[in-house]
Amino acid sequence: MGTAKAAVQLGGRPLISYPLAAFAAAGLDHVVVAKERSQLPALSCPVLREPPAPSHPLCGVLAALRAAARPVLVVGCDMPFLTAPLLAWLAGLDGTVVAEVGGELQPLPARYEPRHAGELETALRDRRAMRDALASLRPRIVRGSELERFGPPERSLFNVNDAADLGAAERMLRIR
Repeated sequence: MGTAKAAVQLGGRPLISYPLAAFAAAGLDHVVVAKERSQLPALSCPVLREPPAPSHPLCGVLAALRAAARPVLVVGCDMPFLTAPLLAWLAGLDGTVVAEVGGELQPLPARYEPRHAGELETALRDRRAMRDALASLRPRIVRGSELERFGPPERSLFNVNDAADLGAAERMLRIR
């Protein structure tokens, strides 16, 4: 996006405020994991800083697992349409859980178990792609049909990666 994604404005609010509000509404503990240099808007939750290197999504997952020492539900700061019921349901499942939409594993949101930390560290050392690392954990896969009770999965799991996605998210906000 060319700027600090967490602070990008969507509907007059920082992008990160949407998933944080869903966590709060679900009654789930929440913490933000970010690189030391990541610019964040003012937050009312703890911020955990991950190591500066390497730059890989697994760094954040591992930092959260180490800090929590219990299963963690991980989402992206760029997922504005996650809902409290969806997050509560995912958090309540057993084991490592990932969603599959359109035939593809979605690395976020996902529930990770501390017992997989060693495997994730190996995947990070080997610089494996996030989806490959996830598949190697043999997670429980929740498919679109299970997710549909929380709304269309394409909306619920939508993430903002670029200006076009931000425009689409603005339009989707108006349709709620």
